[in-house]
Amino acid sequence: MTTEPTSAPAAPTAPPPAAPASFETRHDGTFHGTGLAYRCLAAETHLPDAKGEPRASVFSFSYLVDDAAPETRPVTFVFNGGPGSASLWLHMGALGPRRIVVPSDGTPAGSGPYGIVDNELCNLDKTDLVFVDPPGTGYSRMLGAAKPEDAWGLDADAELVAEFIKTWLTVHRRWASPRYLCGESYGTTRAVAVAGKLAGGLAGVAFNGIALISAILDFHTARFERGNPLADVSFMPTYAATALHYGLATAPDGRDAFLDEARRFAMEEYLPALVAGSRLAPARQQRVLRKLSRLTGLSETWLERTRLRIEPTRFRKELLRDTGLTVGRFDTRYTGRDYDDAGELPDTDASSYAVDSAYVTAINDHLTRGLGIGWNRPYMVFNREALLKWDWLGPRKDDTPRWPGYVNVAPVLGKLLRENPGLRVLMANGLYDLATPFHAAENTIAGNGIDAGRIAMTYYDAGHMMYLHEPSLGALVGDLRAWMG
Repeated sequence: MTTEPTSAPAAPTAPPPAAPASFETRHDGTFHGTGLAYRCLAAETHLPDAKGEPRASVFSFSYLVDDAAPETRPVTFVFNGGPGSASLWLHMGALGPRRIVVPSDGTPAGSGPYGIVDNELCNLDKTDLVFVDPPGTGYSRMLGAAKPEDAWGLDADAELVAEFIKTWLTVHRRWASPRYLCGESYGTTRAVAVAGKLAGGLAGVAFNGIALISAILDFHTARFERGNPLADVSFMPTYAATALHYGLATAPDGRDAFLDEARRFAMEEYLPALVAGSRLAPARQQRVLRKLSRLTGLSETWLERTRLRIEPTRFRKELLRDTGLTVGRFDTRYTGRDYDDAGELPDTDASSYAVDSAYVTAINDHLTRGLGIGWNRPYMVFNREALLKWDWLGPRKDDTPRWPGYVNVAPVLGKLLRENPGLRVLMANGLYDLATPFHAAENTIAGNGIDAGRIAMTYYDAGHMMYLHEPSLGALVGDLRAWMG
């Protein structure tokens, strides 16, 4: 008896992805006194792999004014950061046609119902707006054989967003339009990296402007590693601004003069003292200690114990310890209470839990009732796994050893400015931001071959999300409008 050889069963294949979904709604609104009819296209865009098969689905919200001339009508691509965050913060907090209203004075938004209103400050009268959620955030995801982590890295993320922008310009026939990028927090890193991808290798996609809200381009300014004094120096003026806000420092000549003094002290006295380390003469150490205490509101005894170094999480616990309060990271105007007052670090970030429920509520209400998106799929506000697995260094380009390093895209911005004389850059800074401090942005501009004369630097009486503060929201929008021209 003989038997015929049997072949192994074929491996199961994943079903092809469904066609890209699209939800279109039409609206009317008044923006800066101008009544407009516009539509929102909330849609997936499939990006192909080298074989032409879909590998990523990028979900975006395109707000498009009817009957606008594509050759003159600007378009602005907007995203937040994280990495791992969706675009809801700028979408529902500042730039979209609907926004959430929260208290301006640093008090928590609490529980609902929240005030979700038409945003008359939306710049839709000047530019179409495209809010982009990179894969792993919002409704965006990888497809087919691609793994989620294939999108999670400085280089991979920038490649995908750059590819999305080129595809969007083609699909919407908007290659002739003036083009802008707007990113917040890590989104500023992404914005510069994306602009670099699109400007290089004959890609030929130049931008008219890049808006960097709460910027971090050189991560060395925020790495509190032992032996790196740049982070201490970059954060110190924000400590001073916070101490002044709580009445723990005085400014007889006004806040601006006080912050200028803090900047000068940071660069001319504090930095040399930290570099000197154990070589610092006792008399000089005492002078630096006294001045650091006066500017930051922290006791000389505590500062001496920390060897003059102030890590921001420690600062948030220590500054108001005698009152039993901690201060926020994203915005030091917010305060919270911990389980006890004896610890070294705060339990959590008061400026985060004060507003997160309001924003999550706002985006989900907008998606379901405002835009009619009927999916049961959850909208991923923040993907912690993406943050934990983020590839900061990118693919190895050759066989040479990869030495330890840190992320710095600021030289890319300098190159973009040198090669594109029409590029305009705005850097928006919150005075009470302990995530991406304003002096860190100033140091980044000074040290990376960037023409400071080409950078519009703006400052606001709020924190990382300066638009939580109503007067700062109005000022930010006004500055963006003036910058765009």
